Amino acid sequence: MELFEKSNVLRMLTEVISEGILVVDEQQLITASNSATNTMFGYEDGELIGQPMQILLPQKLKGHHSVLAQNFMHEGKARQMGKGRDLVGRRKDGVEFSLEISLNPFKLRKKNYVLALIMDVTEQKKAEEAMEHWLRIFDESLNEIYVFDAESFVFINVNKGAQHNLGYTIEELRRMLVLDIKPELREEVFSRLVSPLMSGRKEKVVFESVHQRKDGTTYPVEVHLQLSFLGKQRVFVAIVLDITERKNYTQQLENKVEERTQQLQQALQAEKKLNELKTKFLSLVSHEFKTPLSSILTSTSLLKKYTESDQQEKRDKHIGTIKSKVKYLDNILTDFLSIERLDLGKVKYNITSFPLSKLINEVVYDSNTLLKEGQRIKYPENIDGIAVEFDEKIMGLALSNLVYNAIKYSPEDTDIELSVSEKNEQLHIDIIDQGLGIPIEDQPFIFDRYFRASNVLTVQGTGIGLNIVRQHLHNLDSNVTFKSEQGKGSTFTLYIPINNKENEKNLTGGG
Repeated sequence: MELFEKSNVLRMLTEVISEGILVVDEQQLITASNSATNTMFGYEDGELIGQPMQILLPQKLKGHHSVLAQNFMHEGKARQMGKGRDLVGRRKDGVEFSLEISLNPFKLRKKNYVLALIMDVTEQKKAEEAMEHWLRIFDESLNEIYVFDAESFVFINVNKGAQHNLGYTIEELRRMLVLDIKPELREEVFSRLVSPLMSGRKEKVVFESVHQRKDGTTYPVEVHLQLSFLGKQRVFVAIVLDITERKNYTQQLENKVEERTQQLQQALQAEKKLNELKTKFLSLVSHEFKTPLSSILTSTSLLKKYTESDQQEKRDKHIGTIKSKVKYLDNILTDFLSIERLDLGKVKYNITSFPLSKLINEVVYDSNTLLKEGQRIKYPENIDGIAVEFDEKIMGLALSNLVYNAIKYSPEDTDIELSVSEKNEQLHIDIIDQGLGIPIEDQPFIFDRYFRASNVLTVQGTGIGLNIVRQHLHNLDSNVTFKSEQGKGSTFTLYIPINNKENEKNLTGGG
């Protein structure tokens, strides 16, 4: 030990070499250490001399190291200690740290020694671990990560996620430019996008574009781009997110918003139409009720004047007026109640078999009281013996409504004709008049609730009768249609299904 302490060689090495130097003899005792070693392990100068080498090792390695050291002494060849393994030293305070050690055996005065060159690689290990961590993130990230030259736009490195998404190998990508996978992005446009990074005005730019796979398919992406350095080379680092699902969701959301907007507009239109109908209804009710009520009041007042027995004819006339107007009001109320029941779905139908002639007779009889001067109702032929399976009340309502309209909208001295026929297993009942007819522009709306043709606005009416008739008939798998020419009259046709073969014989004259 004294030999090494007195040697000027060790002092020279201590001054020149920054790494730790340690000399160990065959008994694995420390015979010399430089200042770098003492500082590295936390000992004072000279404190390590004569101490066993194991003092500088973690407890778990001491026994194993003794055997290795003896073998190395006999082998006598310089080498790196623990090559391929992480070496750990132990400071005086017990803290362990990473080392790299080169071993050099030599002899001096027939004694074997080992000179160990020691480097503290703690910071280097940390840097390597950090680099491995980031490389692992780079490679294992599901997002696409690209590193490419800031001048030429040639790919330098591309992670596995990007390789998988694009379908290219890393070798193929390193021969490609960024623009090769961005078919919709021209070079001048891309240069403008990255210019704020190149000039230092921005640290990051974010934009959306489209990536094209090797197979030609495309997908939308969001690119987060930053400028960095690889040594002295300026590079761009791009983290790319596949936003296909986001785009789809956004599109679905936009579609939903558009759909809801349309629904809202439709609801507003419906509300507007409803308000218009309400206004029209109130106007209609006030008019349709006010006129007959005024007639009733007038006739009632006049009745008081006719007290003599010879004035009975005048009394009967006013009583007839009252009865007519009351019946008219009753019909209006019945129509309003029918609308309410239809809208609420509360109508119950009663299908029975009844003679067609009986129903038509009743309708014609009731209608006769409404006929104008010179008007006649022509009764249909060949209907005796025809039985109908239908809701008798609804069919009577439909016939009455159409016959009443024919009377109301036809002038005096005209005929209203009823005709019955059978076609395609349906009973066709035509109500033909020679009245005002319906203007061509009004015909599409004739079955709409509260609608009245422009040429009959001065004639009493609610505009709900035809609407009610059609709704009832549709509910019973039947129908009503019309043909009309303004100034020449109209023909309304009821279509009633028939299943009785006997009816067909009667209608065709067979039998």
